[in-house]
Amino acid sequence: MQTKNATEEAGVPLLDLKAQYAPLREELLAAVGRVMESQAFIMGEEVRALEEEFALYSQTKYAIGCASGSDALLLALMALGVGAGDEVVTTPYSFFATASSITRLGASPRFVDIDARTYNIDASQVEDAINERTRALLPVHLYGQCAQMDELTKLGARRALPLVEDAAQAVGAEERAGRRAGSMSAVGCFSFYPTKNLGGAGDGGMMTTNDDELARRLRILRAHGGETKYHHSEVGINSRLDALQAAVLRVKFPHLDAWSDARAERADHYRRLFTDAGLAEEIALPFVREGVRHIYNQFVIRVVGEGQRDALIEHLKRARVGTEVYYPVPLHLQECFRYLGHREGDFPRAERAARETLALPVYPELTPRQQEYVVASIGSFFR
Repeated sequence: MQTKNATEEAGVPLLDLKAQYAPLREELLAAVGRVMESQAFIMGEEVRALEEEFALYSQTKYAIGCASGSDALLLALMALGVGAGDEVVTTPYSFFATASSITRLGASPRFVDIDARTYNIDASQVEDAINERTRALLPVHLYGQCAQMDELTKLGARRALPLVEDAAQAVGAEERAGRRAGSMSAVGCFSFYPTKNLGGAGDGGMMTTNDDELARRLRILRAHGGETKYHHSEVGINSRLDALQAAVLRVKFPHLDAWSDARAERADHYRRLFTDAGLAEEIALPFVREGVRHIYNQFVIRVVGEGQRDALIEHLKRARVGTEVYYPVPLHLQECFRYLGHREGDFPRAERAARETLALPVYPELTPRQQEYVVASIGSFFR
């Protein structure tokens, strides 16, 4: 009872990065100190070592660091030659960078609605969206579960269209047959934003590929379009991964699989708690496709009923339970994309997900008592 009271008083944060930092504190400070002593802050040995480790982990030939996950998407499309007048098929239900990386090159996103269960792009609708202007396919592995890559890779091969994986939330996620996120396309794009399963101490990103020429181009494009200093074969951008970020990530990297497995264990425990609480009719739990590895960057539930999701958020605020809505406004309804001509109702599954979904706390340090409190707080709302 004493522990429960303490949990009720402290609440449950959506994410507790300090809990992750505490046991790694000395290693992290030593890694940062090593870089500070070297005074080698841009690229260098730390970045090279992380790139090698990340390529091996991701089952790819190359990994190329960059400044952010957003830049990874932009650089991937640049390397594939996407430009003005082109279209890239993607999802309307994702983080803003998925679409902005396309429009920054003068191309247009061609949206396809999502699968109502996984929230990933509905692979069965993608071919109908392809036309003579289509230059690439950009699926997103949302919340830590891979999109339907079997179908999408076959479609890409049949229509001679490269795929770019937005794997920002999916480092270590696997498709059927154990294929890792980032290894099933022309370029895989990752983010090291602090809230990711493998998060840095700021922004950072990585691009993976098995193509020799694409790897060469990505390295050039991230450094102002030049292989040699002051000599530029094309116009690129300044998007290099800092050595400090690489050093921090290398300390965390050996723990990644254990952390992701712990997230999956927390997800399974949530399922048992929600079932035992008799909340199956009020709450739709995350759907996991058979044979895949979901790494649970987020644990997202669906709250059915007009206004119920938002009312539950307010209830959980009072109970000091952290929540987050990913993503309250689908991309096709964002003001800056109004020129594309979309209206409410064009992608009903994405719009419904934006109204009904809610992320709950899920991280390795989350205790069973905290999870019980989260579910009990949700149960008290419906009672």
